[in-house]
Amino acid sequence: MAQPISLHVAPRNLREELRARVERAPEDHAEAVLAAYDVLQQLHDRGVLDVVRSALAASDELLGSVVDGANSPATIRALRNLVFWQGVLGRIEPEWFKGIFQAIPEGLAQATAQRDEPVGLWKLFRRARRKDSLRGLAAAVDFLESFGRHLHALEESTAARSGDAHVQ
Repeated sequence: MAQPISLHVAPRNLREELRARVERAPEDHAEAVLAAYDVLQQLHDRGVLDVVRSALAASDELLGSVVDGANSPATIRALRNLVFWQGVLGRIEPEWFKGIFQAIPEGLAQATAQRDEPVGLWKLFRRARRKDSLRGLAAAVDFLESFGRHLHALEESTAARSGDAHVQ
């Protein structure tokens, strides 16, 4: 009759395995350890570690200051404005911004350039009738019209909330 083979598995000693891994680590990861020491030394040389240590020591005070600052009405308004502007800027095509911001230095350079003759009203009128000038003026008028419409709607909603019955 066959005899069963006995199998005895030694229990794992996790602490011993970890100690062995730690002992092998400098050899297995020598370059990485040296690079980490270099980074640590550079952080120390530049005072970053001192700043982090100080921040950790004063973390309760820093957190209190941040919370106090975040609870102010001005901070809340600023955050609301940032969220609003994120929505507005997200709807504007980047090419449009590129055109605006490329035109600013060009326009300032033209406006501040030394001119031999003074700027006259007739010359300004002739320049204003050019295709590009008219396009820019139309965009400015469109913006002002939309701005006025939104101001009027804001005035009406403010008056309705305050109970004022007549709005001009």
